[in-house]
Amino acid sequence: MDHKYTNALAGEDSPYLQQHAHNPVNWVPWDNKLQQRAEEEGKLLLVSIGYAACHWCHVMEEQCFEDEEVAGVMNQYFIPVKVDREERPDIDQIYMDALQMMTGSGGWPLNVVALPDGRPFWGATFVKKEDWIQVLDQLATLYRKDPEKIREYADKLSRGLKEINLVSRNKNEELLSGEDLDEIMARWKKGLDMEMGGNKRAPKFMMPVNLNFQLHYAHISGDEQLQNYVHNTLTKMAYGGLYDQLGGGFSRYSVDMKWHVPHFEKMLYDNGQLISLYAKAYAQKKDPLYREIVEQTVEFVQRELMNPQGGFYASLDADSIDRNGKLTEGAFYTWNQQELKEQLGADFDLFADYYNINDYGLWEDGNYVLIRNSSKTTIVERWNITETELEQKLQHWKDKLLPLRETRPRPRLDHKLITSWNALMLNGLLDAYRYLGNPAFLDLALKNFSFIKTHLLLPDHSLKHTASERGPGIPGYLEDYATLAEALISFYEVTFDEGYLSMSRNLIDRAITHFQDEDSGMFFFTSDEEEALIRRTIEVTDNVIPASNSIMAHNLFRMSRFYPSTEYETLARTMLLNVHPQFENYAPNHANWMQLLLFFREPYFEIAIAGTAYREKAATLRQEFIPNCILAGSDEQSGLPLLKGRFTEGKTLIYVCRNNSCQLPVATAAEALKQINTIT
Repeated sequence: MDHKYTNALAGEDSPYLQQHAHNPVNWVPWDNKLQQRAEEEGKLLLVSIGYAACHWCHVMEEQCFEDEEVAGVMNQYFIPVKVDREERPDIDQIYMDALQMMTGSGGWPLNVVALPDGRPFWGATFVKKEDWIQVLDQLATLYRKDPEKIREYADKLSRGLKEINLVSRNKNEELLSGEDLDEIMARWKKGLDMEMGGNKRAPKFMMPVNLNFQLHYAHISGDEQLQNYVHNTLTKMAYGGLYDQLGGGFSRYSVDMKWHVPHFEKMLYDNGQLISLYAKAYAQKKDPLYREIVEQTVEFVQRELMNPQGGFYASLDADSIDRNGKLTEGAFYTWNQQELKEQLGADFDLFADYYNINDYGLWEDGNYVLIRNSSKTTIVERWNITETELEQKLQHWKDKLLPLRETRPRPRLDHKLITSWNALMLNGLLDAYRYLGNPAFLDLALKNFSFIKTHLLLPDHSLKHTASERGPGIPGYLEDYATLAEALISFYEVTFDEGYLSMSRNLIDRAITHFQDEDSGMFFFTSDEEEALIRRTIEVTDNVIPASNSIMAHNLFRMSRFYPSTEYETLARTMLLNVHPQFENYAPNHANWMQLLLFFREPYFEIAIAGTAYREKAATLRQEFIPNCILAGSDEQSGLPLLKGRFTEGKTLIYVCRNNSCQLPVATAAEALKQINTIT
């Protein structure tokens, strides 16, 4: 296809950058030559950051970046730089902090104007064409007439960017008490929606890291109200339009209070974490709905986000072409009554009751987002049918409607292969196998890890952030090392292949060497081997994905239980002490850290199984919800400290230990669970 314009993004890997390759704007990708070029040309940097599944990024492209008048202004006075935030989270973190300091809010598209050395001084999110042209003209004029004023503001902002990211070593060696944590949780609970789940506001984000911590805290504290809240939230999410009722998998968030109408993009990292969460919740409650959600979400990911080599793609767009030929959010997933009646015939009334083709399920313009608000038991009773008949109907409806949906124009696929997101999905598959026992999940995990080893893990134990066919790719960030190290520990606990532990240690040790801040004990997001930006970020706030530092701190703690003679536990404790003063006022932003506090404060078990039947006994234990343990096992003598000297010919014994002090060995999983529950 011939294009009127082609810019420097045409040679990039990122689908998001490629989407802008034929704009009239002379976009360039971020590189270390930008400052020299900007200074030589006397221009400012205009850095525009987004991602492929971002709806408003597409809108701004259509209204501004595809417009020749806008492009003329941008090209004349600026060097326009396009950044994929998922490809370069290090850049995005800095400029998002800057935008929030300047405006008090953030989001994408993220547009920042900066000096040639990258220091920002102006920023905004979505801007309409007329306003965009006006503000760019004003900024260009100001830079020509009064550059010192701009430099002065950029200096202040840069100092502020560094100051807000400082983490100092906490000299108070005392961890928060159990009473302190109970008070924090009592305040947190006031903001929870006990009826519909999630928080008492819209939009509603799923926040798997928060729910994972709350599940653990409720379990060990006996807080029935919180436990009921977690399970109610999981049920409402699974019933909602947020969950693709036909094809499986979760969208990004819902715009309403009842989890109904989603922002329709589907992200790999959400689905990986939610597979883990629902698998753990299934282990605790044995609700068949949770098993169903895990199985269907894995099917979705395998069907729509997996490449032939076993790698997982980043996301599916929210937008697709509707029946009028227009790019529209949710067009692929929504239905109108007429097409459903035509396809389902006599089944329509039952379908309409089950999925609310009524006022409750109506979205807009006669379109429905499928949503449940009744259990299968309720539907069976209301319609006087059997559970088997209902299950057959559900499968029949999917067999009818999914092929029809596949004839529609599909949402765009972001085919980036990101190490950290693949590791989150890998961990999800391993948790699914651990708690549900389906060997197909382990097979899928093995295929994915084979891809990671081949395309993302280098012989010196360094990582790439993304797989690239056009060059060396982007070097790994802390999130890549932390998430993959975490998944490898999980791999060991379901296979007992010590090679996975060794690989995890290699990643952790490399991170300590190249990412650690010696002053605070925390880890920088970027390696000391890579390009220096205006700040080396220390990421500590848990968000939709846990902070890379909190994941690494978990890894250090867990690894210290496998290798107690190391300094891993001391380092994990130092990191926790540095952050835990923030728990009182910002608990929801530190949920993964708070779970680490539970590991330190509450009993934490090392379970070692030695003997010929170790796999069978381990399989039984793995399916229990024991969030405060590690597992080790072998059918021969092992050099692993937890297993050393514990193998006895002709016997299989289970050792329940705490801080490498063990109770008397027992022969059955039931006895081991009794020992654990007695202490807990």
